[in-house]
Amino acid sequence: MVKEGEQVTLSVPDHREVAKGTLRSLIRTAGITLQEFVSGMR
Repeated sequence: MVKEGEQVTLSVPDHREVAKGTLRSLIRTAGITLQEFVSGMR
C-alpha cells in the first residue's frame, strides 16, 4: 500500500491472521485512517 509523499517501514507479522490490535497499530504507524486502509484493500 502506498501513500503519496510518505515513506514508512512496517514490520508485519508473518501469521495467517494478524491480531486486531496489531493491525490497528500498523495502520496508525503508517499514518492512515482505518477507512483509508479498508478503501485500499478493495
